[in-house]
Amino acid sequence: MLEAVRLREVPHPIVRAGERLGQGEPILIYDAPEREGETDLVFLSERATPELVRLLRHEAGGLICTAVTDALRLRLGLPFFSDLLAHAERDYPILAGVGHQRPRYDARSAFGITVNHRSNFTGVPDNDRAMTIRALGELARDAPVLSDGALQRRFETEFTSPGHLPMLYAAPGLVRERKGHTELAISLAEMAGLSPSVTVCEMLGDSGGPRSPAAARRFAEDHGWVYLEGQTITEAWIAWSG
Repeated sequence: MLEAVRLREVPHPIVRAGERLGQGEPILIYDAPEREGETDLVFLSERATPELVRLLRHEAGGLICTAVTDALRLRLGLPFFSDLLAHAERDYPILAGVGHQRPRYDARSAFGITVNHRSNFTGVPDNDRAMTIRALGELARDAPVLSDGALQRRFETEFTSPGHLPMLYAAPGLVRERKGHTELAISLAEMAGLSPSVTVCEMLGDSGGPRSPAAARRFAEDHGWVYLEGQTITEAWIAWSG
């Protein structure tokens, strides 16, 4: 968990959130009103279970995605989805018209490829998606002790694409560069000394938009789960990383 010598530099909610993630418990992260203005339900990928996937489906309702670091993306040689569209424009000219629209809330999309674990049948049921998510989390956990070749062979052996789990790639500078849920959650995992892969899902409301911060906070309190604002994670990361 968080290095004891640096605990004084990190606010208590961050320590508690890291501990809960490491124990396989979900937490809630709200980015910022000037960004998406959304709360994501988040768990550590290597702790994925069918029950956690079901929780995201029922209690969040957005798109279930698994995030990894830019360092892992580079070692695996994985493309952003927008890059795939750009490379395909010559053969499919329509992509030139739809592939260059930047998100209204950010400079670029974090979306990468979609994957299934090779043990999946369709890849959609909770059991299938939990297996895919857990395997990605274990790959991120084991990456530091694997050579690039071994890492790539394991990815090719364990996963197929396209699949039913979108991957997200964090910005290299994490929250110093981009303050999306991808970077916020991975920054938190790294501060906690956990494997740097998290699974996120937007929490939707009943009005057609995102669940309000107040409603998301109440949901967290009702379940005894940690609710964090993005600014809290960003300030902690800056203090922790120097």
